[in-house]
Amino acid sequence: MNPIDTWNLDVRALTTFLAVLDEGSVSRAAVRLGVTQSAVSHTLERLRGALGDPLFVKSGRGIAPTRYAVQAGPHIRQVLDDLRALQSGPPFDPATAEFTFTIAANDYQRDLLLPGLADALARLAPGIRLQVTPSGIPSADLLRKEACDLILSPHAPEATDIMQRGLLADRMVVYHDPAVRTAPGTLAEYLKADHVAVVFASGERPALETTFAALGLTRRTPVTVSNFSGLPAFLRGSQRLATAPERMAANLLRDFAVSDLPVEIKPFTLLMLWHRRNQNDPAHRWMRHQVNAVAATINGVGR
Repeated sequence: MNPIDTWNLDVRALTTFLAVLDEGSVSRAAVRLGVTQSAVSHTLERLRGALGDPLFVKSGRGIAPTRYAVQAGPHIRQVLDDLRALQSGPPFDPATAEFTFTIAANDYQRDLLLPGLADALARLAPGIRLQVTPSGIPSADLLRKEACDLILSPHAPEATDIMQRGLLADRMVVYHDPAVRTAPGTLAEYLKADHVAVVFASGERPALETTFAALGLTRRTPVTVSNFSGLPAFLRGSQRLATAPERMAANLLRDFAVSDLPVEIKPFTLLMLWHRRNQNDPAHRWMRHQVNAVAATINGVGR
């Protein structure tokens, strides 16, 4: 193999390579980077010459990375992370830090974890402002485009530049108003009942709905709400059922009775997600540690 022409390997060129690798498309990479398609194509040509490999080849109507490109991806990400670490400046001091940290989380994750995080910030880092936005079913672009700094969700985007850490295990259970009805005793009774279902404002449905569809199960859902916070008003005083995470029995749905879901659904893990570029950032790492500490307290670790 020819020696690598390092003069043609600048940060912008390597960033372009990763964008094409992640997006699987020159046009989508151009949109992500905010440049023209021709600029991306020109940079790829320069990289092909510098690295001595085609990098991407035609595959059907799109492109596919070569084996070299796939193997080089993690190394190039590390190089860029190391370069960004040079800009970190002095050590991070939470007591004097002042910035806004944005977390995307739906109401389930928000109410479960973020009040504890806000309390920790008030004690340890009063200058850090916490901003919470809804996540729906999150996409990698929320982190890539810096719409948020962190995502809390059981749904992990399939992307090589998104990092994740498990925080809490949970499972779906059935809620009902015990003053009005009893728990469904069978799957048939569960499916026959009226349900309050969650459909996020973006139109996306929780994974439960996808699982039911895969099992060929259909529920009656005369009421849908855009978040879990809408469930209590439609459960109280009615025959309706709601299927939601069991940990919500400790807060939002504490006034309702809980029963097992009459069909086997795997438990899920609540994840913390962030972009690889923030992996070694001292402030971001400290914030992740605080979120993890809150989750550990909920799990009963370290009491």
